Amino acid sequence: MFGDSARGRSLRRGGGGGRGLGRHPVPFTPRRRGYDSPMRRIARFAWVLLRLLPFLIAFLRDRRRWIVVGRPARRRSGHHERRAARLVGTIAALGPAFTKLGQMFASRADILPEPYLSAVGTLRDQVPPASPDAIVRVIEKELGGRLPDLFESFDREPIAAASLGQVHRARLDGRDVAVKVLRPRVEQRVALDVDTAFRIVFWLNVLFPNHHMRALANVIREFSVKVREEMDLRVEAENTRRFRRAFARDRAVRAPRVFDDMTTRHVMVMQYMEGIRIDRLGDRVRRGRPSASLLMERLSSVYLRMMMMDGFLHADPHPGNLLVAEDGSLVVLDWGAVIEVPRWTRQSLLGLSMAVVREDIDGAIGAMYRLGMIGPEVSRGEIREAAAEIVRVVEGARKDGQAGRRRVQESVREVLDTFYTWPLMLPRELVYLFRTLVLLEGIGAAYDARFDSFAVFRRVVGAHRGEILRTAGREPVAIAKDVWSETSGLVRSARELLVRAERENLRVRVHPRDIQGIERSLTLLGRRLLLSIFAASTAVISAIIYISLDNVWVLAAGLLAALVLFLVVLVVPAHLLDNPLRHARGLGSRRWQP
Repeated sequence: MFGDSARGRSLRRGGGGGRGLGRHPVPFTPRRRGYDSPMRRIARFAWVLLRLLPFLIAFLRDRRRWIVVGRPARRRSGHHERRAARLVGTIAALGPAFTKLGQMFASRADILPEPYLSAVGTLRDQVPPASPDAIVRVIEKELGGRLPDLFESFDREPIAAASLGQVHRARLDGRDVAVKVLRPRVEQRVALDVDTAFRIVFWLNVLFPNHHMRALANVIREFSVKVREEMDLRVEAENTRRFRRAFARDRAVRAPRVFDDMTTRHVMVMQYMEGIRIDRLGDRVRRGRPSASLLMERLSSVYLRMMMMDGFLHADPHPGNLLVAEDGSLVVLDWGAVIEVPRWTRQSLLGLSMAVVREDIDGAIGAMYRLGMIGPEVSRGEIREAAAEIVRVVEGARKDGQAGRRRVQESVREVLDTFYTWPLMLPRELVYLFRTLVLLEGIGAAYDARFDSFAVFRRVVGAHRGEILRTAGREPVAIAKDVWSETSGLVRSARELLVRAERENLRVRVHPRDIQGIERSLTLLGRRLLLSIFAASTAVISAIIYISLDNVWVLAAGLLAALVLFLVVLVVPAHLLDNPLRHARGLGSRRWQP
């Protein structure tokens, strides 16, 4: 046990004042301790690429037998399952950053097909705890005092340990608290691995540009932002306070209180919350205290309110972050990463949902454009087919769900399969929403095999219908104003179009992107033509030299070079003849920017 007036002495000595913002070290840069030295970056890139290269080649051969040409290779399901198991082992061996990145792909069926999707879902963010002495040094440096002066007692064994940090139980001013601490030097290690991941995806996008590679780049970019937020515990503290404010009047939902004066970039002290993991309630749920349906309704209501009304969403929904207290209230932990959902995004998501339910394909396409799901290179025909497929899947899910024959997970998988098949970009808000729906259904089904997730979600949405419509601006009055405004604008535009056509003053403009496409096609055609001329010239020159010198080796070398060039012209895809530097613009900066 430590001294009783620990906290007071700590603050008098200058530790932790000003909400923890005064004593934290300068934001890290990977250059510290040599983590950003060129040789270290090159070595890490080479090592990671060497470990992943067999899988990259195998995936490319699945699409084209000879990587750049040929039909897709046919493999048995057992072959893919064995490869998926090896891939998971390799990712886990690459370190915590790649493990967390792999976890993000567990809900991205628009990028990974089965069985790889299920395999990466088994990745666990569990690592041995850091040295207790190292953790104590971090706490004392951040809070500006010796550990006995900071806490009455401190358990050196962590109650939870993950790749970025760990949590210890302590006692402060007669109350139990949880002390979350980042691992020493974890920022530099993660920065190096994020930089490595960006470099690998950059070259993949250069060599094999398609919508899957763009989605992959978006996931890694999102991961770099998310993990940066998770490594600043002040962000988690603010997110926790925000959730507590939003649900201050709801006694059935809680989050830990944060001690602002003992929170810094690398250390956060918060209230210790007692409870049982939501997936380990066992007999309590079976006895109906609380019932599975009531628990799922409460949890669904929390996430629906966060997303559609409060505009922020818990980005790491898994059973370890959800506890049920003794009084039955729900405790939500780990607010390190939060997804902001702007009002216009909520409106577009609601518009997409309503259009799909009404089977309004044109309305769905408009909402998809507003959400950035459609790239400029996608044709209108492809868009209509993709939208029609989504409408078909959702309509089938709705009918089967009403009959009790459908699971949410099956419906989500079918929708995501559409994104994998068609060149559509999946908004990150939908990714986390789908993850939450699947999680809720999985927990409910674990306690009750007859658990009807569709019925629960319908009740929750019905209970909040008015608030959702009001928040998203879809009340009858607002809809009428929008319709009137759009109708008036359409009439004015039609009148202006007719007047211009009558005066023969109608002009058609070509979008700059179309001009760039035409220019690029002509450039590639010219490069192919130049290569062909060069190949023919090489063959002719070799023949002339052979006639002059009577050297068969010169002729053979020249004809071989000409043959190689002809094969390049005939076989190599056009995009590989393009300037590779132009693809860098699509990926943004490849460097970690703290």
